Formats: sequence, structure tokens, C-alpha cells
Amino acid sequence: MLVGLLGRGIQLSRTPAMHEAEGRARGLSFVYTLLDTETMGETAPPLGDLITFAGHFGFTGFNVTFPYKQEIIPLLDELSEAAEILGSVNTVVFRGGRRIGHNTDKWGFKESFRHGLAGQKRREVLLLGAGGAGAAVAYALLESGVETLLLTDVQTDRAEALACRLGSAGGTQKVEVVTDLAAASARADGIVNATPVGMAKLPGMPIAADLLRPECWVADIVYLPLETELLREARQRGCRTLSGEGMAVFQAVRAFELFTGLAPDVERMKAAFAAFGSARDPADTGLGQ
Repeated sequence: MLVGLLGRGIQLSRTPAMHEAEGRARGLSFVYTLLDTETMGETAPPLGDLITFAGHFGFTGFNVTFPYKQEIIPLLDELSEAAEILGSVNTVVFRGGRRIGHNTDKWGFKESFRHGLAGQKRREVLLLGAGGAGAAVAYALLESGVETLLLTDVQTDRAEALACRLGSAGGTQKVEVVTDLAAASARADGIVNATPVGMAKLPGMPIAADLLRPECWVADIVYLPLETELLREARQRGCRTLSGEGMAVFQAVRAFELFTGLAPDVERMKAAFAAFGSARDPADTGLGQ
């Protein structure tokens, strides 16, 4: 079985290690490779060509990460219900000559949140980032009991478009697009970073450190480094924190099941994630995958 990860700047992703370890444990001949457009010369092939090549070369499917989770949608034949609602794809499966897009990020973050921040107040939550990963996290937060989602993005129109989609999905929760981070963070019970800021190639913080209140929990979907500058500052200020590890593991769990039809061992995939990380530079990059 041949699968992979399509993205840019992904050479140190932990996703291949998780999938291949689980494949070996299940007795599969399982190869997970990287389709990294950053290594494809000055001008990478068009995205459509890469998908076609993957089909010709016998891929069962592939994961998708930054920056292609939304760009890939028009190039697919079919979307799962979750991918269509979210407007974001992180897993593509080839079936019967068709390209089917799925989203496992929403379930991945929801499971991570359930395990890592159980019992925390969540009446109002500030979400930083409305891109492909941000859309998945937004839905997951609303499904996890957040009453009011405060949504911001450097591209205000993108935040507004996501807020519109979230509103049309029904439910009693409110979604507000905000631009004043000081005012929003003062209201929030929790803050979630769903932007790439904090990765080694995009160092820094998506929100000023002095806006982090001790009674506010802080989550980040960046997993390399596991303790981003945001999480480090939050922890030093007494905030409860959640790293991107859980989302990375749980999205991979669901993707493995889509590729193989087999339910993987979650603990085994967590162990593979941890073992890979212990042998790598803690400043490596990673977002979701």
C-alpha cells in the first residue's frame, strides 16, 4: 500500500512514522512518502498534475497539509460530508478511478480537546485562523460545547466567509468575527491557534503575550515544536495548555482507517509519534500533519 503527504516544507513530518509503524504492526506492506513541493525545484508542478501522478503511480491516497487543504477541492471528484461542510480536505482516497476528499482534522482536534481540556470553561473561545485547519477546529469547538466563537484571521474576508458557513450549519451557538484581539482575549475562556505562526519557519506568536490571562486556557495545533512560543508564554503565565500532538495523532488515526479499512491502535500510533519526536530536533516544523 502506497500513501503519502502532500504539502510544502514537510520533510520532518511525524505522520509517515505513525502510519508506517501501524501498517507494520498490522502486517501490511505499507509505504508512506512525502510529496513536498518545496523540494520540487524553483517551480513545483501544478497541483492537478501532482494528483494525476499519484494516481498513475499507484497511490491508495494521500494526506494534504498546508497550504493545499482548500486549493485541492476543485480538483477532486467527490467530497465526504465533513469535507464539504468544512470546505477543507486533509485526506484524499482513490476509489474506482475517483478522487474522494475527506477531512479528519475536525475529529482529530475534537478528540484532542476532549482528552486534554476536559472540564475547562468554554463559553467563549477565541480562534486565531480561518484557513483549512481553522475551519476544522471551528466546527470541532462548536461541537464541543463552545457557545460563542470569536473568530479572527489576517484575511478578514476569509474569517467572514467561515463565519457565514458556520452560521448556515444551524445550531444555537454564535460566531463573531473580531479584529480587536485585546477586547476578544479579555472575554475568552480559551484561545486556540490554528495559524502556522509558531512553526520553526514561521517563528513568533499569533497574539501578544500580555493578552494571555492566567485563567484562560490556550491550545495550539502546531506540533513541532510541541511547546511553541505561544504555549511557553501561556504556561509561564499560569494558563492550562494543549499542544498540537493530540490533533496530529487523532487525525492520522482516522486517515489510516480511510486508507486501509482497518481501525488502528491509537496508543501504538501515539507511541510512534513520541518515539519519532525524541530522535528529532525540537525546532522542526509541523502543522496538523
